[in-house]
Amino acid sequence: MIKDYFLNEIETAIEKAIKDNKLGEMKEYKRGTLSTERPKNADFGDFAINVSSLARYAKMAPPMIANTILEYINKDDNEYTVVAGFINFKTGKKILVNSVKEIFEKDKNYGKPENVKTEKILLEYISANPTGPFHIGHGRWAAMGSVLANLLKFYGHEVYQEFYINDAGSQINKLGNSLAIRIRQELGEDVDFPTDEIERKNYYPGDYLIPVAKKYLETHKGLPEDVKELSDFAKKEMEDLQKALLDNFRVHFDNFYSELSLHNSGKVEKCVQKLKDSGKIYQKDGADWFKSSDYGDDQDRVIKKADGSNTYLTADIAYHIDKLERGYDRLINIWGADHHGYVARVKASIEALGYDPNKLEVLLGQLVNLVINGNEVRMGKRKNMVTLEDLIDEVGVDATRFWMSMRNIDTTLDFDIELAKTNSDENPVFYVQYAHARACSILRNATEEKFNTETGEKTPAPLAKAELEELINNYTAETILPTLETAKKLILKLEEYKSMIKTSAETRQVYTICRYVQELAAEFHSFYNANRVISDDKEMMKARLALVIAVKKVLNNALDLLAVTAPERM
Repeated sequence: MIKDYFLNEIETAIEKAIKDNKLGEMKEYKRGTLSTERPKNADFGDFAINVSSLARYAKMAPPMIANTILEYINKDDNEYTVVAGFINFKTGKKILVNSVKEIFEKDKNYGKPENVKTEKILLEYISANPTGPFHIGHGRWAAMGSVLANLLKFYGHEVYQEFYINDAGSQINKLGNSLAIRIRQELGEDVDFPTDEIERKNYYPGDYLIPVAKKYLETHKGLPEDVKELSDFAKKEMEDLQKALLDNFRVHFDNFYSELSLHNSGKVEKCVQKLKDSGKIYQKDGADWFKSSDYGDDQDRVIKKADGSNTYLTADIAYHIDKLERGYDRLINIWGADHHGYVARVKASIEALGYDPNKLEVLLGQLVNLVINGNEVRMGKRKNMVTLEDLIDEVGVDATRFWMSMRNIDTTLDFDIELAKTNSDENPVFYVQYAHARACSILRNATEEKFNTETGEKTPAPLAKAELEELINNYTAETILPTLETAKKLILKLEEYKSMIKTSAETRQVYTICRYVQELAAEFHSFYNANRVISDDKEMMKARLALVIAVKKVLNNALDLLAVTAPERM
């Protein structure tokens, strides 16, 4: 990365200056104390490093320190200047042309870090109850989780994606009882869900169980004696619907892990017994309490109620221990912000059972607000917009995925339905996809002959297809030279892809990919508007076409990570 190259040059120069005793008492200087930044005034340079922090060691004024450092730098064709305590850097031709060459050489692997420490990661996200359709909040976790998986895999990690099915407990009985009412309605009975709010909470009154009831009656004559049969039937139908929607949404899990199987395997009771044997559990008011406060939680937690039933925490303890026993180096969970208080108790249980709690990372995400015609719509008030499936039907997979991923996970997302459907520059996904389509259009026009409808004559193509193929397959660094001065900002933005990938993977952020492609699209559109790509100057045309190809490659790679299509025509 260019900024790393610049930083390394400065740090090496500092070490040389210290060795020659030109920077005072700085024998204890260590690499890593300085960092690069972008100057607020672009005229100063492409990157800057503030060396003022070295003044207290060198006992010299910051500008003098900076100028001393510059004496030890081999500037090549790069430009270094000093402004106050900053060393500013302007990228030279050699680095710029090699940056473009690297895009051609590495193609799909462009931006993939080298020599990084990789891990075996289990990424768990969505993990909804199989009691109904996904709501739009699930859609945000689905999009962000799958993008994060793509990003971490590209970085070099081994990533296993898992969906934890909450298919044990009272909610499954509620599902069966709810289906029973829908079946009785289909059979002609005058029956409905309770109107009392407290009693109604024991059912799922949504219309989504009506088609499930119809399907049940296709192979059954009436209600079974045991509601468990209905619970199992409805659960399977909901799971199948959820999996089909995820597949359509380009979200693919390696495993769907059943909570019920966890209980049936005896792993839950095994964890409870291990906690008891180690003195981590005590009884109070007839319930079993876990001493989670001994491990950083703000209070102890019940893991077995007085009636003998387990709490949600009990199974979650066993599930996370099971993950660790499967040999994963790191566990990453995506949870809603309402689970904030849950993190400490799960980490406490991991530590109490002898594992490293720092192996668990939890990304807490805020919810999604639907915005229609500039007005926020409360969930449930617009019935046909409540589910993820409805949202996808309304705006499409590409728009849904991009919009769900384009804000930091800890920020509430305002999803503007109408804007997401528009073909305008204000719609970020359209803006980015149009940049890719424009690049493809330019490349097509470069090799297509024109037909003049007035004269009936054909104008030869500006470039033969063979010449374009030669440009793509045998690109050399010198190709870009004719347009270098007008393309510098675009090349620097292309090169920034590498640092974006590294930072995004290490911080577990995916909105940065969306932000990057919008910025790259903006730079490309600006370059196109300021420079005539197809022209009579063949060498200049080839140079600019090479940049168009580079933009197309990087946009394609980034959109692949987002699992958003890169259209060639729009």
